[in-house]
Amino acid sequence: MLTKLLNLWGSVRTSFWFIPGLMVFLSMGLSIGMVTIDRRIELDHYSFLGIIFVGGPEGARSILSTIAGSMITIAGVVFSITIVSLTLASSQFGPRLLRTFMKDTGNQVVLGTFISTFIYCLLVLRSVHTQGEIVFVPSISVTFAVILALANVVVLIYFIHHVSTSIQADRVIAAVYRDLLGHIQQLFPEELGYEFAESMNDKVNPQPDEDWYHQKHDILAIQDGYLQAIDNDGLLGIAMKNDLLIYLQYRPGEFIANDDILVTVKCSTEELDENLTEQIINSFITGQQRTPDQDAEFAIHQLVEVALRALSPGINDPFTAITCIDRLGSALCYLTNRTFPSRYRYDKEDKLRVIAKPVTFTGITNTAFDQIRQYGRSSVAVTIRLLETLKMIAAHTRNDEQQQAIFRQAQMIKRASSESLPEGNDRQDVQERYRALLDVLKENNNLTNPIS
Repeated sequence: MLTKLLNLWGSVRTSFWFIPGLMVFLSMGLSIGMVTIDRRIELDHYSFLGIIFVGGPEGARSILSTIAGSMITIAGVVFSITIVSLTLASSQFGPRLLRTFMKDTGNQVVLGTFISTFIYCLLVLRSVHTQGEIVFVPSISVTFAVILALANVVVLIYFIHHVSTSIQADRVIAAVYRDLLGHIQQLFPEELGYEFAESMNDKVNPQPDEDWYHQKHDILAIQDGYLQAIDNDGLLGIAMKNDLLIYLQYRPGEFIANDDILVTVKCSTEELDENLTEQIINSFITGQQRTPDQDAEFAIHQLVEVALRALSPGINDPFTAITCIDRLGSALCYLTNRTFPSRYRYDKEDKLRVIAKPVTFTGITNTAFDQIRQYGRSSVAVTIRLLETLKMIAAHTRNDEQQQAIFRQAQMIKRASSESLPEGNDRQDVQERYRALLDVLKENNNLTNPIS
C-alpha cells in the first residue's frame, strides 16, 4: 500500500493541477474568513486604519471586477508561456525532460496564485449587496484583494525571470543531476536494514532447497507497460505467509509485455490459489511511462538524452554534451561508495524468499556512457572528456567489478577513436588520456583480473 501511495504522490507532484487546485481551495476558505471578519468588525472604531477601503458598493464591485478580470487574463498568459517553454524544452532537451519541468514548484505556484486570486475576488464580489437600506461592503476583504493584486505583480516578475532561466541548458542539467543524486541516496543506501548485503562481485549465491520447492509456477502479466514500482515488503510478506520462493523476472524501468512471465514461484503445492496470484500481481505497478521512484537508471537516461540531442547534427552543441558527461561522472563517483541492494531477500528466520533482478554498477556505467560514446565518436572534445571522466571515476573505484567496467568503456573509446578520428595529433591526445586512465587503474591492488 505504501508503495502505491508513493507512486501516486509522484504522479501528483508532476501534475499542473494539484498545487493550483490546493491554492484555489485555500482562497475559497480565505474569502469566507475575510468576509466573516468584515461582518463582525465595526471599522468606525478603528479610525487609525486609514489603509482600509472606505468606498461604497459600486466602488467595491469595480475594484473586485477589475482585479478578477486582470488575474484570469494573466493566468491565461502564464499558462501559454508555460506551454511554449515546455514545447521548447521538449524539442531541445527531449520529451522525457518534461517531467522535470512539470514538477517545478515555482511554475505551479505562479499559476495557482493568479487563479486563486481570481476565485477570491469572485467570492468576495458576491458578498457585496444593497437590499433596501441594508448595505454591506466587505472593506477589509476588498483591501486584501488589492494587496493580493500587488503581490501578484511581484509573482509575475518572478515568473518571467524563472521561465527565462529554467530553460537554460546548464540549469536543466543541474536540476536533473539533483534528482539523480536524490534517487541514488534513496535506492542505494549504505545500509540495507535486514536485507543481507552481498559483496559487490555477487559472490553470494545461496541455493534454495529444491527438495522442498519442487513445484514451479509462472505468473503472467495481465497488462503491458513499464514497471514503475514493486512492493518489495508486500512480496516478502506474501512469500513468508505462504512459504514461497519468488523469482522476479523484471526490475523497475523495464517494459513488460502482456502475458509475459512476471514472476516465477516455487513452492510445495501443485497449484497456486487465484487469490494468491492476484496478490502477487498487485504488488507490481505498471504504467505507460517510466518513473524514477525505483528506477535507478531513469535520471541517467535523462542526462544521456540531453547529451545525445546536443550531439545531433541539428543542434551540434558539444559543450552541453560535455556538461552532461561531467554530471554523469560525478554521479558514478558517488555510486562507487554506495552499497548496491542484494538480489537475495530473506525473512527474519534467514530463509531465502525473493530473488530479484539485480542492478549492477556495470549496468549503470554502460547506461551512462554507451550511447554518448557511440554518437560522439567523431567528436575529439567529447572523446577526450569521456576518458578524463572515466579516469576520475577510476580513482574512486573500490572493487574489481567497478574497475573492469571502467576499463571496458576505455577500451571501446580507444578503438572508436582510432577508427573515427582522421587527425594523428587528435588520436595521440586520446592515447595520452587512455594511458593516464590505465595508470590510475593499475594503482589499485584489489583486481582479480589485472588491467593490461
